[in-house]
Amino acid sequence: MIKQKKPVVLSKRLGVIAEMLSPGGRVVDVGCDHGFLDIYLVQTGKVAGALAMDVRKGPLSAASEHVREAGFEGVIETRLSDGLEAYHLREGDKLVCAGMGGKLMQRILTAYPEKTADFGEMILQPQSELREFRAFLRDNGFQVTEERAILEDGKFYFPMKVVRGDKGISLECSDRDLEVYDRYGEKLIQSKDPVLLQFLIGQERILGGVREGLIGNASQLSEDGKNRLLEVENEWEILQRAISLVK
Repeated sequence: MIKQKKPVVLSKRLGVIAEMLSPGGRVVDVGCDHGFLDIYLVQTGKVAGALAMDVRKGPLSAASEHVREAGFEGVIETRLSDGLEAYHLREGDKLVCAGMGGKLMQRILTAYPEKTADFGEMILQPQSELREFRAFLRDNGFQVTEERAILEDGKFYFPMKVVRGDKGISLECSDRDLEVYDRYGEKLIQSKDPVLLQFLIGQERILGGVREGLIGNASQLSEDGKNRLLEVENEWEILQRAISLVK
């Protein structure tokens, strides 16, 4: 019999990821860090087991120790792996990939297509390049079915639930709104998410300051400066459209 320990208390960000996962099956956690999410998922009965993988030996060693302390050595396996490299087919049915840049996450999803296809659902939370990452998903047969916006310790996070499917948004909206959705998330905008609105207002303040500075010095701008002003005006228009859709 497994000796149950005190339940793991997750950060707000990880707690939302746990909420977004469908119950049952075995989760594969790429970039597991210290393994707390996987321990929580097993402790609460959300999943039957987990494969926790990380490319870094230090965090993986800590995760292994935490799994031992929780009494889940036979239920949660830890494995050194660069993305899905050390994953074997049919070892899991859902994937969590969080806490890394969008370009790295894109590489992980495309490096082994047959392995990525193993997962009925994926909870993905890129830390950067969200616009490019959302466009990548849409263009490569992935469908975002749920998005969440989280503010924790002054930082915003945008986890999304992704499944295989060719239903996209490219034919359902204008090119301009498609750009808005790629930047800020179709599901978040459609649900008028209040945390997203908070993020957008913060972006408006930052970009507005840049815009005012460029406009104020328009007569003195170099060619590069003029091009930068055009870029900022385009970003400003997209941002204003997003705000109008969420309010």
